[in-house]
This record gives sequence, C-alpha cells and structure tokens, in this order.
Amino acid sequence: MIDRSLLHEKNLWKYLKQTSLPIVIYGMGNGADKILEILEKNQVPVADFFASDGFVRGHSFHGKRVLSFSEIQQKYEKFIILLAFGSSLGDVMARIVSISEKNELYAPDVPVCGGELFDANFYLENRSKFETVRSLLADEKSKEVYDDLISYKLSGDIRYLGHADTEKNDALKEILSGGYTAYADLGAYNGDTVKEALAYYPTVEKITAFEPSAKTFAKLNTYLSSLTSLEINAFPLCAWDKKETVVLTDGSGRNTTIGSSTAGKTKNGAKIRTSECDALDSRNNYKNEKLLIKYDVEGAEWEAILGSVQTIRNNQTEMIVSLYHKSADLFALPLLIHEILPSHKMYLRKHPYIPAWDINLYVCL
Repeated sequence: MIDRSLLHEKNLWKYLKQTSLPIVIYGMGNGADKILEILEKNQVPVADFFASDGFVRGHSFHGKRVLSFSEIQQKYEKFIILLAFGSSLGDVMARIVSISEKNELYAPDVPVCGGELFDANFYLENRSKFETVRSLLADEKSKEVYDDLISYKLSGDIRYLGHADTEKNDALKEILSGGYTAYADLGAYNGDTVKEALAYYPTVEKITAFEPSAKTFAKLNTYLSSLTSLEINAFPLCAWDKKETVVLTDGSGRNTTIGSSTAGKTKNGAKIRTSECDALDSRNNYKNEKLLIKYDVEGAEWEAILGSVQTIRNNQTEMIVSLYHKSADLFALPLLIHEILPSHKMYLRKHPYIPAWDINLYVCL
C-alpha cells in the first residue's frame, strides 16, 4: 500500500503551497493552463515558463516571455519545475528524467478530461474503494502498479512512473488469451489500434469501430476499406450508453472529449461541435464470439461500458480499458466491470509515458 507520508509532507499540492522556492512551468498549452488553474485556486504564484533549449522563439505565455532552460538556470539558484506536457517518446522521456536527476521536478497529475483533482482529500474520501479494487487485481504486479500510480498522483514524483512501466507488447501477448473472432474498437482513432490488434490476433474476422472525429474517421475508414476479407462496421460516433447528441471538443482524435461548452466556439485550437453518440449494443449483433473490446474514449469509458453490457454478456468477452482520463477511473471502472463480469480476472498495467497516461485494465476470462 502507499506510504502514509504521501498524504502529508509529500503531498504535492500542499508542498507547493508552503514552499518559498520559485515555481517554473516546463511547457505551455492546455496542460499548463490546467496546472495554473489549480495553483491560482491555492494562491500559489508561478515565476516563469520555459521550453527546451532550441524551442524558444521569443513568444509569450500568460503575459510572460517563455524562457529557455538555460535562462531559468541563470536566473534562479534553486527552483521547482512543474512539467506541463506529456510524451511517450523515449528521447523526450529520457530528457525529462535527466532534468529531474539534477533539479527538483514534479509532473502534477491533473485530470485529462476534467472532474475532480486527485489529491490527498480525494484519496481519503475514496480510500475504501481503492482498497477494494486493489484486492480484486489478479497478480502482484498489478497491485504494485496500483500503489505506484496512487503514490505518483499524490506526490507528482515521476520515479513512481518508471517503476510502474511495462511494455504494451507484454500485456497483449501474455495477459490477454487471444484467439478472438471479433474485435470492437471504441475510440479507434485512425485505425492504428485496429492494425495492432490484427497483428497480434490474426483470427479476428469481424470488426466494429467507433470514432467521432470527422477528419480522423475519414482516415480510419480508408484503412478499414483495405481489409476486404473481414466483416467491418465503422461508425462516426461517440461510444455512449444510449443514442444521444452531445457537445464535443474536437481535437482531431486523441484530444477529442465530450464536454459542456457551446457548439461552434473554439478553445485551445479545438472546435466545439455537436456529435452523435450511440451504444455498442445498438450497433452489432455479435453472439457467441470470442470478443475483444477496447475502450479508449477520452473520459466516456463509464458510459461506453454501460452501453455494451449486452454485447459483453452475449460473447466470450475480454477487454482493454483506459483508466487515466478521470481521477475516479482508477476505482470506478474496475468496480463497474467486476459487477458485470465477476468471474473475470483484472490486470493493471501502465505503459511508458510521462505523466501517468496509457494506463490500461486488462480484463480476461
């Protein structure tokens, strides 16, 4: 289980409120905006923003000129770095780790798709649920990953992320049972995860894919059209629990989220529009298939799972479920899945990424 000191002296947001050191933010854009919003609520000032050397072009962010890291080092003797962007690229992650080894660096955990902040109060309010989920996990590695993720979210310390990492290849080959005859990809993006699934599971004969972003769906459809030997149904829809029209922040694929903004406006370069949603149960008639369903629907996983209960129960179903879009995902989604499939085993894995993105729950027969 987690170190109790993480709830007190190692709690990141409490520490930032108490420190006298200047706080500088590494990166700009939406990630920095989210961190700034939390800091402002806690009346914590930010001294400067910086980008990697070679990426500074004299631009400003929130009224401050963006500095290079070299300029930050010259300006301050000691300082705290808050990382405000994410990456799974090996060279970028290595650079972040290298900076953290010589400087005090944290990667604050802020909800990808809105909702409650994962802080000490959030953990304590939901502690019994976290403990229940931990007890349901199928192996010790899953429990270790769970502990590391909670410790990271409370502390912002990226060392916990490195300790939790495993390669996705290992999960696809060693945890999931394979031999699938059907595959449902909810949040199919441009077809990359369909292609990945077919490479690992060539027995798949039927594919259902959901992707709400129009531009990305066009690329997905082009790829799926090349799979002439398979039975394919692709829908330009959000995966949801019922047929409904919702407001969508369209960031073209991986940054597309369901929100409450007014359609037609723009925010951080993303278009705000309406989109049609529907349930997987309404869009297929799979029965008695060996079925794999992947849920990566940018914060709508809860609704998407509820909208596929019939499909799940009508087939020999295994699942890959993203658990990082909202703070509650780490306990709410496993508890929901266990209620639907009480005899299935659940394995938790985090794949290389800074911050704590690409967290998957593998649900197996």
